[in-house]
Amino acid sequence: MSLPQYADVLAASERIQPYISETPIVSSYLLNDWLGHKVFFKAECLQRVGAFKLRGATNVLAWLKEQGKLPKKVVANSSGNHAQAVAYAARQFGVAAQIFSPQNVSKVKAAATRFYGAELVLCETRQEADEQVQAAAAEPDTVWIPPFNHPQIIAGQGTATLEALRLLPPMDGVFAPCGGGGLLSGTLLATRELCPQAVVVGAEPLLGNDAARSLRSGSIVRLDAQPDTLADGAATLAVGSLTFPLLQQLDDFYEVDEVRIAYWTQWLQHLLKLHVEPTSAMSMEAVVQWLGKQTSPKQVLVILSGGNIDQAKMQRIWQDDHLLHRPGL
Repeated sequence: MSLPQYADVLAASERIQPYISETPIVSSYLLNDWLGHKVFFKAECLQRVGAFKLRGATNVLAWLKEQGKLPKKVVANSSGNHAQAVAYAARQFGVAAQIFSPQNVSKVKAAATRFYGAELVLCETRQEADEQVQAAAAEPDTVWIPPFNHPQIIAGQGTATLEALRLLPPMDGVFAPCGGGGLLSGTLLATRELCPQAVVVGAEPLLGNDAARSLRSGSIVRLDAQPDTLADGAATLAVGSLTFPLLQQLDDFYEVDEVRIAYWTQWLQHLLKLHVEPTSAMSMEAVVQWLGKQTSPKQVLVILSGGNIDQAKMQRIWQDDHLLHRPGL
């Protein structure tokens, strides 16, 4: 498969428009005052299914329908948000869905996947889920919708940034989290075309820093086991063969520890009054690290990737009161 281009993002935007929500852009006057910069948030936590993942999954199915290749069944492997997205999108197109997930998948995300009508198969490990989905995809009239390593997935995810940059004044930076790299790759494609002066910056959990290690080594590094991080949406074992070449074009990349992930999850929930999940909030640590090196006021965009959190994860996030220590540079 060839790497996607901006034209693919543009086509995806038109293709998925009837099926998704154009999510709002929000900001916090208080946060902007504390930082001395303007931060805009694209609230994909308010997307249908509560995450940006619906964009890519919908784009794949709409693209298949355009070609007259819509299957009877789709399969997917996911730690949560992609599972919900495929389940929801499949229902919109009248297609059966079967999802393979590791047993430690978020309970909220697992329940939602079933609510949308998909069959959920729980596996011992993420690697087992990856292996089982490949076997299922070999069945007749079945298509595998991967979580990130597909041109139409990347193009679909890039539509969130496309929507935002069409509405905002010129940005100095665009920030997004990195799991497998689909969102961040799509963000890069949209930003380079619509706002070429802006830096594009990624962030991932330090406990699951396969992307950072890959970027440092120049080749894809695969983790041995799924990391136990608050940012479960970014707990992938490795980036993809399509996303990695795009990630190599990033301007900067940050690894975020668990304390700072919890810190920014609390603060963004408090300041924005939104149900922001840790994977989304993680990007704010990259924002403040990057802003701390700037010598003039900047305007930046942050893609809030989702807002699906189960009760156990929420308790871990709020076990310490980070709201006693306000943000600053």
